[in-house]
Amino acid sequence: MTPDRAMQLTGLLIFALGSNLPLGYLRETSRRFSLRWFVLIHLSIPLIIALRTALDFNWEIIPLTLACAVAGQIIGSRIRRRQL
Repeated sequence: MTPDRAMQLTGLLIFALGSNLPLGYLRETSRRFSLRWFVLIHLSIPLIIALRTALDFNWEIIPLTLACAVAGQIIGSRIRRRQL
């Protein structure tokens, strides 16, 4: 992987993590399995997919972006819990 490609992948993973931090924070205040809860979990996925295809990454990157998205949700919700 070239350094340019590695920077693109790093940016994609940072975006996946960073975009889910506020969503996880907001999700913590929602009733579980409500429409708002569902939307907050899945809202970043189309954006991540669009960025992944625009950067021309194949399906092998999906587990990495999914892991970063889940980590962002968890970290965001834990930040919210500590503030309560």
